[in-house]
Amino acid sequence: MTQNIQSTNDLLKKAEEPKLIRNMRAIRKKIMVMSGKGGVGKSTVAANLAARLAERGHKIGLLDADIHGPSIPKMFGIEGRRPEVDENGILPIKVTENLSVMSVALLLEDRDAPVIWRGPAKMAAIKQFLEDVSWGKLDYLIVDLPPGTGDEPLSIAQLIEKMEGAVVVTTPQDMALVSVRKSIRFAEILKVPVIGIVENMSGIICPHCDKMIDIFGKGGVEKAANDFNVPILGELPMDPKIAEIEDSGRVHMDINEEIPWAKSFAAIVDTVERFKK
Repeated sequence: MTQNIQSTNDLLKKAEEPKLIRNMRAIRKKIMVMSGKGGVGKSTVAANLAARLAERGHKIGLLDADIHGPSIPKMFGIEGRRPEVDENGILPIKVTENLSVMSVALLLEDRDAPVIWRGPAKMAAIKQFLEDVSWGKLDYLIVDLPPGTGDEPLSIAQLIEKMEGAVVVTTPQDMALVSVRKSIRFAEILKVPVIGIVENMSGIICPHCDKMIDIFGKGGVEKAANDFNVPILGELPMDPKIAEIEDSGRVHMDINEEIPWAKSFAAIVDTVERFKK
């Protein structure tokens, strides 16, 4: 009798919980991918992290939280698809058996239409993506944030009760590094563990001698990592093959693991998988 009462109380308590909390508790790990400035390849890292984790058998949700510049649907070739709704909420677009995606771009009738929203509207949209989207049970929710430390990153960090970590993406230029230091400090203030830094566009491989050319310089990312005591997860060279894969919407397809970019990215995925707070 006592056990039955306890079970009933547990069910009532669960029913009274806000839907957002119930949704997020069904997800084992929540990871945000952020950058201090635009144009550093943050969405490339977020999309490939989600795709490669899904290939390894994990159940993955990928939330494109970049309201003004959503690019994730293009990378997965799902621009023309529209989310459906059932009794549990909005259904994210299923890209593969293990990977589902949600983005404001999937809700726009005209893909060229700009999203002209102020802060409160953006915050409401992000809350709806977390609360009303039927993500189901996931191993990882990867959140692709817009650049900077404004409304969207703040909303995500405050709405998700337990954020497992942040991956910070930068390029070697000094201008990018000034901003990435602010991103790390932002995560520290909000008590989000920084999994590490990804140095994107680390250099270009000479097609004649196969040597790496550091066209943006070297050493700044290492200094920032040392200053904040966070690891460098990997250095990704510029590779036209990756740009071609993204432009053709094939990020979720198998990538040739022999190319240098793929080898470097596999090491990043390894570290994310092993990461514990």
